Amino acid sequence: MLSFEPYGNPTYFALLGVALLPLMIGLLYGKRSRLYETLISVFFLLLTFGGPKWTQGVALIIYILYEVALTWGYAVYRRQKNSGPIFYLMVILAIIPLTIVKVTPAVDHGQASLIGFLGVSYLTFRAVQTMMETRDGTLKNYSLMTFLQFMLFFPTISSGPIDRYRRFEKDYRSVPSREKYLGMIQKGVRYIFVGFLYKFILAYYFGTMLMPKLAIMAMHSRGGFLDLSWPVLGYMYAYSADLFFDFAGYSLFAVGTSYIMGIETPMNFNQPWKSPNIKDFWNRWHITLSFWFRDFIYMRLVFWFMKHRVFKKPTTTANVTYIINMLIMGFWHGVTWYYITYGLFHGVALVVNDAWLRYKKKHRASIPHNGFTQAFAIFLTANMVCFSFLIFSGFLDKIWFTK
Repeated sequence: MLSFEPYGNPTYFALLGVALLPLMIGLLYGKRSRLYETLISVFFLLLTFGGPKWTQGVALIIYILYEVALTWGYAVYRRQKNSGPIFYLMVILAIIPLTIVKVTPAVDHGQASLIGFLGVSYLTFRAVQTMMETRDGTLKNYSLMTFLQFMLFFPTISSGPIDRYRRFEKDYRSVPSREKYLGMIQKGVRYIFVGFLYKFILAYYFGTMLMPKLAIMAMHSRGGFLDLSWPVLGYMYAYSADLFFDFAGYSLFAVGTSYIMGIETPMNFNQPWKSPNIKDFWNRWHITLSFWFRDFIYMRLVFWFMKHRVFKKPTTTANVTYIINMLIMGFWHGVTWYYITYGLFHGVALVVNDAWLRYKKKHRASIPHNGFTQAFAIFLTANMVCFSFLIFSGFLDKIWFTK
């Protein structure tokens, strides 16, 4: 049986084009066939999780049944009651599979978990978000079939973007006007072509051609202060470029395909290298992930700390929550020292950034703000982010601990 990485080769895109054509014709004539959408979702999920990856496919099926049972059960319960302990229990149960998947390699000598599959993180975020919005009362009409479509929407299943149930449901239950849909097709095709440039040309150059050479040079240049060298600096920039173009390219494929299917999946990147500070960077980089952490971890922790008066000052509450939020993000990437350090680095950076913005606001008259200072802020932020990506890459672990 054929098996493909999503958006991984020309054959996948050829099959995608053939599969989407009937759907496009239907939407142009004001009709959405949910049955056909389900069939092509199943087809592409079989391409992704079939063949040699059949064990991942089995894990996906079991996981979906498990999360559907939890979210449906909690939605039924929430119509009658609103117990805090029950809600926390359901959220814990929802994240247990992801926790097992992330912790297993750390405790089992790098072995992947048997219940792991491509996209388990992003599906967990969707399930937990649905449960939290059900608890809040913002999601009142939970539909089992719509939730299944939401979870198994194949363009975004492997690596996002992370959509929200209510936003997805609004698009899924409606048909855009012909004029609007033609605009969506135009945007979708453009996103896909820009994705080709990012992922298959720029990411290939930085990741496949440049990074291995710089890695070899860096390994041969060890011996200085902390084994750092000019090739390490070059690797830092090459890795940062590869990470951006590879992930942004994938995200553009996912968003472009979604638009062609009449679903306005949110964008994941918005010119992040133009950010003048680290907070603005997280408003532009992996947007759906950072906003998910903001809305469902950061804001809820802040509210809990303030409600229970854990800290006297709001700034202390915000600072502690920044650290916790970004540490959780670090642990989510994996239980390794470099992922955890990466999370801590960004947590501290957000704390320092807020302190600087408060100081700048108080001393506005004495601190210049012009084109040069703006350019310097962008340059400083970009280099700080690239350094954090060097930590994230794990290359320092290789330099320092490989003989």
